[in-house]
Amino acid sequence: MSRTKTAGETGRAGTTVTAGPVPATAPARRTAHPRRTGAALWALPPVAALALVFLHPLALVVWQSFSPEDGGHSTAPYATVLAEASFREALTNTVLIAVGATAGALLLGPALSLVIAFVPLPGGRALSRFIDLFLAFPSFLITLALLFLYGSVGMANGLWTDLTGAAHGPLDFLHTPWGVLLAEVTYFTPFVMRPLLAAFSQVETGQVEAAASLGARPWRIVRTVILPEALPSLAAGGALVLVLCLNEFGIVLFTGAKDVVTLPVLVYTKAILDGDYTGACVVAVVNVVLSVALYALYRTLMSRTGGGARPRTGGASDRAGA
Repeated sequence: MSRTKTAGETGRAGTTVTAGPVPATAPARRTAHPRRTGAALWALPPVAALALVFLHPLALVVWQSFSPEDGGHSTAPYATVLAEASFREALTNTVLIAVGATAGALLLGPALSLVIAFVPLPGGRALSRFIDLFLAFPSFLITLALLFLYGSVGMANGLWTDLTGAAHGPLDFLHTPWGVLLAEVTYFTPFVMRPLLAAFSQVETGQVEAAASLGARPWRIVRTVILPEALPSLAAGGALVLVLCLNEFGIVLFTGAKDVVTLPVLVYTKAILDGDYTGACVVAVVNVVLSVALYALYRTLMSRTGGGARPRTGGASDRAGA
């Protein structure tokens, strides 16, 4: 007698004969669409809040930048503002100070991070925690601290006048572009150190010890073992500092450098002091476009270079396999 082959039995030809009903998978597929719809509905409130709080004011600024005082909408405000010498001077100061502060942070940040991460100093862990706390400080607080130290009536000049009897101290640079540059380097260097310290904590100590045992000098270990692993973090910190410096307002204001006018200061001057809201919106749009363009350039370079990361070789898995 012949019998019906059930699911899972194999015939002589090696094929599987299925006689029983096939379990339905359609309900599982039907539930995927409602789940996606629910996720989209949950995403609507934060997207709406973002559009209301951020995108709507930004759109109003852009709209106002194309609205001359005599009515209508045109690009005449841009032609007027871009032709002003004050705008060109502010743009030059903004770029030079931002590039200089970023360069200073990129030089000072890795050096301090290497000392904290690899030199056995007492209180190194507490110093690393202080870096996290430093990121929460407002920029004007650092500027005020520098004024108390190096200002015309600061501690350094007061000590000099007490020792020498001079009427004035030798330090009087905080009201110049060099003072703004010093304040920005001091404030933004921890923004480079924080990602570097996180990257250094992931470096395998075995690689460092192996290089040292082979006779490599400390600088060569840093150059060939440590820094290649930290280059993406260094690039990320540098890009962040550059964008923040382009938009920094508090440091320039609190240093009292009247001759140092940057784009954010020019926005404040046109809007509050001159009452030229259209011109202020034009400068603000240029500042936003410059910041977004630099960030897009950074993202493009990082994507083309693969984030700067290198595949690790000779790790624990390779040594175990050997």
